[in-house]
Amino acid sequence: MAEMELKWKNTALLVIDMQVVREHDPLGRDVELFRRHLYSVDKPKPTSKGSVGAELVDGLMIKDGDYKLVKTRFSAFFNTHLHSYLQGAGINKLVIIGVQTPNCIRQTVFDAVALDYQTVTVIVDATAAATPDIHININIILKQYFSIYTFTSNVVDMATLSGNANIRRMV
Repeated sequence: MAEMELKWKNTALLVIDMQVVREHDPLGRDVELFRRHLYSVDKPKPTSKGSVGAELVDGLMIKDGDYKLVKTRFSAFFNTHLHSYLQGAGINKLVIIGVQTPNCIRQTVFDAVALDYQTVTVIVDATAAATPDIHININIILKQYFSIYTFTSNVVDMATLSGNANIRRMV
């Protein structure tokens, strides 16, 4: 096996949120309490299945072999099959990109650490928050306590990364 293939063996690339995987019941029965007011009778239901808010963002496509994970909370692990899917695939290292750094990225990293993933890497310039200050501040916490914090240039070309046969893309 080539050096690059060995480096990425047992690694999953998690593309968090991007309004990709947030799909809620149209009546808001699976929405966090603090968001339920957005799902009242006369509201547009921002991330209900079939709504604009639940669609893939421009440029992000689900490829053959990708696993689309539907979640209803900040963490990609909470009340989903993600952990058992990754365990079944022999995954013990995670590379995390996406949005919102202080919410979905942070909580997914916390849960991945609690679930004993060998390494949890956050690609800082492939994650985002509502403002640069929020993004910088939460990344300081992630770097200091929970994860490997790096930039895309320190990893590999992202097109190469997502095309690597040893990487499991989780959208």
